[in-house]
Amino acid sequence: MFNPLYEITDKLLFNIKKIGITVFELNIKRFPEIVLYELEKSAREISVNASTAIEGNPLPLTDVKQILKNAPAHLRDSEQEVINYNSALEYLNKVIAAGNLKFDIKFILCLHNIVMINLAGQHQAGKLRTEPVFVNNPKTGQTIYWPPDHEDVSALLDNLTDFVNKNRGKTDPLIIAGIFHKQFVIIHPFMDGNGRTARLLTKAILADVGLDTFNLFSFENYYNRNVTLYFNNVGIFGNYYDLAESVDYTGWLEYFTEGIIDELLRVKKILLESSVSPKTELADYHKKILELIEKKGFTSDRDYSKLTERAKATRSLDFKRLIDMGLIQRYGKGKSTYYKLKK
Repeated sequence: MFNPLYEITDKLLFNIKKIGITVFELNIKRFPEIVLYELEKSAREISVNASTAIEGNPLPLTDVKQILKNAPAHLRDSEQEVINYNSALEYLNKVIAAGNLKFDIKFILCLHNIVMINLAGQHQAGKLRTEPVFVNNPKTGQTIYWPPDHEDVSALLDNLTDFVNKNRGKTDPLIIAGIFHKQFVIIHPFMDGNGRTARLLTKAILADVGLDTFNLFSFENYYNRNVTLYFNNVGIFGNYYDLAESVDYTGWLEYFTEGIIDELLRVKKILLESSVSPKTELADYHKKILELIEKKGFTSDRDYSKLTERAKATRSLDFKRLIDMGLIQRYGKGKSTYYKLKK
């Protein structure tokens, strides 16, 4: 049974409240659909770049964007890592949107398999390690952490997924996600791909508990800005069996929630700036359409034509712009066409 040690400090409580307030502020605002689409696309690109860079991938963000747009015919390992992480993110989105995420070892292995497709460790993709593994300091080459024996990995993962599933609705999802992230890294269940899989699974936990804003930003980006600080916080140093009972998750949870705040505020700023850009700004005639809908609950071209001298073809473009911005939705056909606010 997994019973993590942590304390709800004033700092952690402040961070959790700050995240809740910021998410609420974003959720109650109506942003143009085109802005949300572009931000989600950007967040995925940044996540792919940051999460692979944390593990040593040398490709800059500009190259990552190009690879995702038009993948080369013959992929190097660095390019394959990018494609795989993006595929895993897309898979997560589909599973979460369908509402059929079952958080268990089978799901973990499936995600790891996507992360490791066509890489050097393909024979280990989607499979728990069956041999010892060591974590070395990348600068000195010295071993700094001895993970648990491979014979214990399956049971430790079972305990961890049980912790996640049993605490849903009982413990703040930020605490559940944060503890999962660190403990998964501590268990180190795979020969390779542990960090990338941990970060993907953390995203899944956050999204699955209803924090839908998280597909718009990349907490990996926060970690990548200071990789040494991330490793020092998420890992432990020494022999697992000497440390397992005394690991305190408090400091990591403070750091984990700070990273989410940092990214949320960055995204909030982008959303507010983008929502008033020329690309999304509403003209007076667009506002007239929205006012009509708000007054009656719906409107039609006939209603709109009584308030404007704009030609029929131009009026059609006005409705189309509001549809493209995600503000209204079209119903009916021909003369029976009418428009309502998009839910």
